Amino acid sequence: MKTLGMIGGTSWHSTIDYYRYINQMVNERLGDPPVNPPLLMYSLNIALMRRNDWDEINQSFLKIALTLQHAGADALIICANTPHKVCPFIETQLDIPIIHIADATGEEAKKLGLKNLALFGTKPVMEEDFISGNLKNKFDIQTQTPGPEARVKVHKAISTELTVGVFKPETKRFFLDEMSQLKTTGIDGVILGCTELPILIKKEDFDLPLLDTTYLHAQKAVDFILG
Repeated sequence: MKTLGMIGGTSWHSTIDYYRYINQMVNERLGDPPVNPPLLMYSLNIALMRRNDWDEINQSFLKIALTLQHAGADALIICANTPHKVCPFIETQLDIPIIHIADATGEEAKKLGLKNLALFGTKPVMEEDFISGNLKNKFDIQTQTPGPEARVKVHKAISTELTVGVFKPETKRFFLDEMSQLKTTGIDGVILGCTELPILIKKEDFDLPLLDTTYLHAQKAVDFILG
């Protein structure tokens, strides 16, 4: 098995799911006896992201990525959607690949025949192109987001509730209502583009396909570990 470097902590709640999914899927594929894949975890302080200083964020992620590379990682995953904004800055300075969360999402959407997806996440995820641009350029997938006021509410719910482990029924209702609004525009699926969203919203909660970026990213990581 190959060694995977994991950059987690943003937030630790979804990082736990990454660790669990990767171990479960490796064991499902390899069978008995139970095994544990070689993983190197760096859990950073989420306060880094909350300062919203992208020069500092870029440099911090580069330092962490190089630390994991030097420790023996054969590839890296960043265990959250928003920090993938650093990829263009750090990947050219590494000798190992970054397994991109948008690639994992796009591959699943293509497999399901989905072409027009709603995208929910932090404001950077919804308003910048480091996720949507990847989906469009590599997979010919169009994305739609909630309106400006709703995007503010989505971002606030993620940053003040979900990333600190607060999952309220009324917040779930808000997200489902926004998904229903976007459904009227002709979307054929929804990207849960915050790795805490699949903790709040389950596939059975909505009548269109929900792309769980946490699970899909972990699955692509396992493909690498066992490839």
